[in-house]
Amino acid sequence: MPEPAHQAFPFTASDGYPLHVTRWPAVGADPRGLVVVLHGVQSHGGWYHGLGRTLAQRGYDVSFPDRRGSGANTQDRGHSPSARRLIDDVVEWLAAVSAERPGIPRTLVGISWGGKLAVVAAARRPDLVDQLALVCPGLHPRVGVSRGERLAIFGAFLFHRRKMFPIPLADPALFTDNPERQAFIAADPYSLRSATAGLLAASVIIDRMVAWAPRRVRARALLMLAGRDRIVNNARTRAYFERLAAADRTLIEYPDGHHTLEFDPDPAQYALDLAAWMDGR
Repeated sequence: MPEPAHQAFPFTASDGYPLHVTRWPAVGADPRGLVVVLHGVQSHGGWYHGLGRTLAQRGYDVSFPDRRGSGANTQDRGHSPSARRLIDDVVEWLAAVSAERPGIPRTLVGISWGGKLAVVAAARRPDLVDQLALVCPGLHPRVGVSRGERLAIFGAFLFHRRKMFPIPLADPALFTDNPERQAFIAADPYSLRSATAGLLAASVIIDRMVAWAPRRVRARALLMLAGRDRIVNNARTRAYFERLAAADRTLIEYPDGHHTLEFDPDPAQYALDLAAWMDGR
C-alpha cells in the first residue's frame, strides 16, 4: 500500500480571502468518507500530520483548513473581521468538499479551540455534517485572560480592532509534556501567539453561539478527553457533551493524555480510535 502524502490546496472564501488547506487523499480506490479537521487557536494543520496520515491510510479523504490569519495564511495575521466570517469559512469549505464527492459520510473534527467552530457549524448546517468529533475541545477552557485584559480588549474592539494581544497559551508545557514537541511548539514559525481585538471578540461571540448549540446538534457525536489536560475543563466539557441532542454519543478518555494528543508518546492511538468510531457508522 502506498504511503499517504499531503498536498497544499488553495481555497478562496466567498469574501475573496485565500485560505490554505492541507489535504490527505485517501489511500485506495473509493474513500470511506470525508473528514474536515479544525485546529486550535494557536496551532495549524501542520501539527497534525500523524492524524492526517493515519486517517488517509484507513481510507478517508482528510482536509485541514488553516483558520484565516493563522498557520500558512499570512494575510491579516491574527485577525478575523467577525465570528460569522469564521463560521462561514468552515461552512463554505464543508460545502465545497461535499460537492466533490456527494453521497459519502462527512465528519467534522474540532480540536481544542476548533471544537467551538465545529459545534457551531454542526448546529447551523446539519445538512453538511453527518458526524461530529470533538478532540479535547475548548468549549470550557481553564486558561483565559484576566478581567483587566478583557476590558482592554473590549476598548480596543471599539476603537482599534487590529490592536494585538498575547494569546494566553505561551507555555508549550500546556500542550504536552514531551520535551521535543515543546521545543517544536516554541520554534514553530506558523504558530499564532498573538491575536487582534477583532479575533478575540469573535471568540467571545462564538462562545455564546456554543452555549445555545447543543439542542441543534443531532449528528452522531464523539468526545475525546485527555486526563492530564491543563487547558480544558473536562468535567464541564463532559456535561456539555451530554446536553447534545445527538442520540448517538460516544466518550473516549485517555487518562495519561495531554491536551495535544498528537504529541503524546503513542499519537497513533487517538487517530486509530477516531477511525474506528467513523468506521462504525
